[in-house]
Amino acid sequence: MNSQERLDFPFFKQEKLIYLDSAATSQKPQSVIDSLVNYYSYNNANIHRGVYALAQKTTDQFEMVRNQVAHFINAKKSEEIVFTKGATQSLNWVVFGYFARFLKPGDEILISVMEHHSNLVPWQELAKKTGAELRYVKLDQNEQLDLDDLLTKLNSRVKVVSIAQVSNVLGCINPVKKIASLAHKFGALVVVDGAQAVGHMTVDVGELDCDFYCFSGHKMFGPTGIGVLYGKYKLLDQLKPVEYGGEMIDEVDYQASTFKELPLRLEAGTQNIAGVIGLGAAIDYLNQIGLKRISKHNQEITELAFDKLRKIPGLKIYGSANPKEHHDVISFNLAGIHPHDAATVLDSFGVEVRAGHHCAEVLMRYLKIPACLRASFHLYNDESDVLQLVSAIKEVQRFFKHGTV
Repeated sequence: MNSQERLDFPFFKQEKLIYLDSAATSQKPQSVIDSLVNYYSYNNANIHRGVYALAQKTTDQFEMVRNQVAHFINAKKSEEIVFTKGATQSLNWVVFGYFARFLKPGDEILISVMEHHSNLVPWQELAKKTGAELRYVKLDQNEQLDLDDLLTKLNSRVKVVSIAQVSNVLGCINPVKKIASLAHKFGALVVVDGAQAVGHMTVDVGELDCDFYCFSGHKMFGPTGIGVLYGKYKLLDQLKPVEYGGEMIDEVDYQASTFKELPLRLEAGTQNIAGVIGLGAAIDYLNQIGLKRISKHNQEITELAFDKLRKIPGLKIYGSANPKEHHDVISFNLAGIHPHDAATVLDSFGVEVRAGHHCAEVLMRYLKIPACLRASFHLYNDESDVLQLVSAIKEVQRFFKHGTV
């Protein structure tokens, strides 16, 4: 990354903050912000409805982004792309719009102990409703997904395996392609939470051979409130709408209605048009910089941070001991200091990290900790950010030992 690219993000033109919470949400480049302002200033019209030129122009732009997303993740066709408000909604639609129709007592749902609540709580609720059993894949000795445990638990009763491509706490990249191959041999479908992957690495849903893939725009330089649900067409076509209303209908009579083809059938009501346009601008920016370059940069920064942090006495890093297996995320704790207290003092030095359970309480229970700190990196972070993080952590330790810095 060069200084000019950092200046693509207005956030960093203000008084310098060391922003290390991109796993929660990324900062936005000026081009994305401009796309939102331009839409609301000059192109504000509803889509798929008006026959006047402006409405047609905005509809075309909206649908162009659908094509853009399909190409970005290598979906076979744009009809496999459904816009949602984020990965959470996408996962809920898969759970309650598809699997709720087919699961029954005796069936099994397989997820891992590292899952974000968005890919855990909906499955808990579905298990309660259907009588299916929710089972968990453990971690191995390196605090990575235990593939042997996965193999042990795969059987003909497992109807779905739902897994994060990248853990938001451990930073590990799970072998989705291999998992899909194994699961499909038992007749199970595979759902992927890609919230921490898209925008950080090349994602090819065709190569992964997953059945559903979900992600959010705001973690890939896009706006909040916009997300994507990808599904193989034949499966997505069986997904029952979770919401009903305008635009998704074909014809409405007094007692019954018929619905449009995919993907409009699943997009009831006025969509987040500005969010979709902003998502398109974010993809343009990612392509301009290059995902390979972004991934290389982020990995170098993460490995530098890992090397510096593990040398600090009293600091424990969670996940693999191999820095190459931490994908843009390092979670850690400081001996004798609660992570919330540590994060508060770090903030006083202008270092912004996440503290808490990171919407992964099952993982916290598995690791036998109440919470942890998390530093997460992206394109706009550099070596100076890492050095200031390390310096601030040492000041935190000094403060809690001596009551002063």
